[in-house]
Amino acid sequence: MNTLFEVLSRLPLWAVHGMGWLCGWITLAASPKYRYQFLNNARLAGYGFWQVVAAVGQSGKMLLELPRLWRGRPVRVRWTGVELIEQAHRDGAGILFLTPHLGCFEITAQNFGRVYAAEHGPITVLYRPSRKQWLRDLVDNARQRPGELEAVPTTLAGVKQLIKALRKGEAVGLLPDQVPPEGMGVWQPFFGKPAYTMTLSARLAQVPGTRVLLAWGERLSWGRGFCVHVHAFEQMLGGERLDDDIAVAAGQINRAMEALIRQRPQQYMWGYERYKKPRRL
Repeated sequence: MNTLFEVLSRLPLWAVHGMGWLCGWITLAASPKYRYQFLNNARLAGYGFWQVVAAVGQSGKMLLELPRLWRGRPVRVRWTGVELIEQAHRDGAGILFLTPHLGCFEITAQNFGRVYAAEHGPITVLYRPSRKQWLRDLVDNARQRPGELEAVPTTLAGVKQLIKALRKGEAVGLLPDQVPPEGMGVWQPFFGKPAYTMTLSARLAQVPGTRVLLAWGERLSWGRGFCVHVHAFEQMLGGERLDDDIAVAAGQINRAMEALIRQRPQQYMWGYERYKKPRRL
């Protein structure tokens, strides 16, 4: 597996994306369960297959581009909405970036660290360690970028590190549309269907001095790189502020994620098992 990662990391982005597109279609054709989840999740959001057909290849690109992003040469990245980041830095605020499974969510944190860490400290992101030891070691070593990006596990110690980073005025990255373990979320609508939704994102938003921003990495065609789009949380909800009630806030975050996904549904991971029952700890 290390050899495969090394080979993929050396390929140009357009080649990796081409192979990923093919893998996406093979997966859809070969897996009835994945195909059902993809079609059903899109239908719940009001989309027919032909409206989101491009997402089939995009999901495959997301998987195969990871070795290239983790081990390869830097790729081209441009940003929109950087004035929101700069204003937060001027205000001395910690930044909570919320990103759904849309586009290339890996590039948002990685490139933020590369651009801003020298002056404003690293970005800390939460991740769930793989249960397989060989994959855990591979991912842990590839994702960590000392001084730029700190990846912490989904444990109490990891959450404490997120809070500490926000209090220091640093940035934190989180995927709030992940399904948390039982007891760490609430049931809230997501595209009209109840989904077990993490409360951690809402709790982190309550850390004093925290600025909540939404970010997602658009995957550009033909291997031209990525464009990271940044939005103010209130902007996506028509000026509505995040509620102090954790359960209500979790529902608001779901609606903000929906609004972000509707900007480019062709790059959302519709095959993600968003409505599954939470696992027991």
